[in-house]
Amino acid sequence: MSLPRHFAEWQSRVDARMAELLPSEDLPAPALSQSMAYSALAPGKRVRPLLCMASALAVGGDPDAALDGACSLEFLHVFSLIHDDLPAIDNDDLRRGRPTNHKVYGEGMAILAGDALFALALKVALTSHAEPAIAHHAGLCLAECAEVLVRGEVLDVLSEGENPDLALVQEIHAMKTGALLGCACEMGGRLGGANEAQAASLRAYGQHLGLAFQIADDVLNETGNEEQLGKASGSDRARGKQTYVAVMGVDGARAAAEREISAALAALDDMPGETDTLRTFARYVIDRQH
Repeated sequence: MSLPRHFAEWQSRVDARMAELLPSEDLPAPALSQSMAYSALAPGKRVRPLLCMASALAVGGDPDAALDGACSLEFLHVFSLIHDDLPAIDNDDLRRGRPTNHKVYGEGMAILAGDALFALALKVALTSHAEPAIAHHAGLCLAECAEVLVRGEVLDVLSEGENPDLALVQEIHAMKTGALLGCACEMGGRLGGANEAQAASLRAYGQHLGLAFQIADDVLNETGNEEQLGKASGSDRARGKQTYVAVMGVDGARAAAEREISAALAALDDMPGETDTLRTFARYVIDRQH
């Protein structure tokens, strides 16, 4: 299963717009701008931005109306990746197939680059629409998501080495990947003109998709290789992480991902616009190899 054809065009638009939104190297302390750009513009699938734009389409809106919101989500996501990779948390050397931010710029600069990307994400979200009320919703969605995401990361860190626990795994995944994908879909829907019910359905789609996405990541971390993943394989098991694979094995995890995808697809049934893009992406999530 491959991504929808128009995603390549959307990815190019997101990358170009992010490059415009990132701070110039002409500003004081240019090393900060360089560090931010190094991670933000690194090659990636741009899952969260694409979901944001596809959600605007699902309510009959223009995907380009969600472009700045899409970029704000990627900036927030990259902030979380930079901090996750730090020696004090996951201590990873590779991200997206190249050295992690702190390996290139040092731990101090990596922390500060993550902080600056967080601030930039909020700024972009709050200016993402001409109507202040809609932009306010986008900013609030992003801010609330960020708090939940960080709390999920805390649970993830504190639970390392503990006996695998399904309820805890579900909570961590829902607070990390589920919250961010749910926000991406709700934000995109609102920027595309969604009403309250449609926005809630899109959030539900994103939350279920997020769980499936993280379960697929758990499986890939166990079964994939470094070339596929762009980072070390088997790292979750080595660190004693709480994962679906640790709780129920690879086959059980794959079955759980299928259940989440079914729930995600059901949430799209009453959307007024084109939902084939979101439906295709849902299948891609659990069929992908990286």
